[in-house]
Formats: sequence, C-alpha cells, structure tokens
Amino acid sequence: MGQHPVIVGLTGNIATGKSEVARMLAELGARIIDADQVAHTMMQPGGPAYPAVVKAFGRGILAADGTIDRAALGSIVFRDPVALRWLEVAVHPAVIAEVERRISRATEAVVVVEAIKLVEAGMHRRYDSLWVVTAPRRLQIERLVASRGLTETEAALRIDAQPPQKEKAAVADVVIVNDGDLDALRERVEGAWAQICGM
Repeated sequence: MGQHPVIVGLTGNIATGKSEVARMLAELGARIIDADQVAHTMMQPGGPAYPAVVKAFGRGILAADGTIDRAALGSIVFRDPVALRWLEVAVHPAVIAEVERRISRATEAVVVVEAIKLVEAGMHRRYDSLWVVTAPRRLQIERLVASRGLTETEAALRIDAQPPQKEKAAVADVVIVNDGDLDALRERVEGAWAQICGM
C-alpha cells in the first residue's frame, strides 16, 4: 500500500452488529473512528454542535448538569423523522470535520469510519469502500431487547425509524450478513479484509 490509507466506511442499521465488525477490524490492525462517538463529543457543553442542538430542541433536553440528556433527545427523534433531520443538520457538519481531522492523523494502512448515518449524511462518497452490515429483523429485535432492555415494541420502533437495510446494501461495495454466530461473522470480516488489503 502507498502513503495514503485505504478508507473504509462501515455502517449498518441498529443492532446489526457493526460495532462487533469494527472490533474485529481493529484486531486486524485498522484504525477505527466511531463517528457516533465523535457526535457525542461534539454535543458536549462547549462542543461545536451543542448550541445548535439546544437551540433546535430547547432546554428541556438538558440534564441538571447542563449536558444533553441523550435518553430525552432519543425519545423525541426516534418518533419524529423531522426532529431527527434537525438533529442531523445541527450535528453532522461538526462530526464530518472532526472525522476528516482524525483520518488525516491516522498512521495505519486502513482507516475504518463507523457511523450509523454514513450513507444518509453522504459521508460514504468520500471513502474508498463502503461496507454495510445487515441482519434479519428478528435478530435485531432480540439483540436490542437483550442489550438495551427495550421491550419488543420499543425495539421495533427504533428499527423501523431507520431507512430499510436494503437501501444501504444497494450502494455497498461489501455487504456483511450477520445472521449467525461470531465465528461465521469473523470469517466474513477476514475475507473482506483480505480483499481491502489487496487494493
């Protein structure tokens, strides 16, 4: 590989296992940039997106210490597509700028940018390869109930608030289907990794 890293955009809907795939890629030697984590940082008091989010949603979303109450914000945006769009407009520019800064500092041969809204934000067009992790809806619901303590109805609401998986898969360079155990997933990830390292 040359001087510039290969940049992989990694996405997938909620509870498809994209974070698990990112962990596996980190073990293989990739630098992982979690754009959702970057977004949380940008929304902290003093962060570049904080004033815009508070302006858009009001002080009712703030916890007693002045931080944004993510559960309160989540309960608004997961039920209202327009509110979700407002949140994206408030946060995405700052996130994209910070992700670009981190990419420019990376020393690894492969950089993976993990983000749930990668395609919707148009970020994937900047990268060398787009990987989409998919999973059957039944498994997504099971995982959300197990990992986040949601009811099946709440889990279904969150899943259905997102664009259909097939829309993301349609623009992907690599689709990783996460419908089995971790060993099966690791095998698929390693196969895709071998291809990317040959770029």
